[in-house]
Amino acid sequence: MKKKYAFLLMGADFDITKDQVCFETEKLISCLYTVRNPEEAKTKVTELANKGYGAIELCGAFGSELADELITLTEGKIAIGYVVHNPQQDNLFAKFFS
Repeated sequence: MKKKYAFLLMGADFDITKDQVCFETEKLISCLYTVRNPEEAKTKVTELANKGYGAIELCGAFGSELADELITLTEGKIAIGYVVHNPQQDNLFAKFFS
């Protein structure tokens, strides 16, 4: 059976019905999905858990608190991480995302 991995991007401007892509290799299915807010994220993570995904990475917009909520939602049965950056880069990220 192939392992399933997902990356979630969160942003208000995404069209969650079309802003997604999956790649499949012999051993792994890797998908990038979008959500617009924390509630959609919870729905998507529940859906992914029910479909057998074993690991989910979250973009930096999720932060540690929402990542912890999603870990609790999945009863800690799925590896969930989130993207962070070095604090020295804060000004560059703030400038880019403003």
